[in-house]
Amino acid sequence: MLENRFNEDMKNIYVIAKKELGYNATRFMQLVAQKGGLQAAKQLISKEGGTYGFEILWEHKRLDLSVEALVLKPEYTELFTDTEREICRNRLQDFGYSV
Repeated sequence: MLENRFNEDMKNIYVIAKKELGYNATRFMQLVAQKGGLQAAKQLISKEGGTYGFEILWEHKRLDLSVEALVLKPEYTELFTDTEREICRNRLQDFGYSV
């Protein structure tokens, strides 16, 4: 199921960020555990001005590990509205990440 795959990918970006950047996004994982990856992503991308985690990833030049980048993967198009995807695209572009 597509939502399950997205949930696993949400967990994977956490694991990679922790392993490669030493960034322990505890609250991110709590949110994913409580709400599931899809609802967690929708909540995070709707947060005005972005999230602390996004800033950390930007500082490390790893926006490829952001929820926004994950949302924009073609295989997950049907899970998100055009508006949600536009928010992600704009946020990434604003921080110099080409989408």
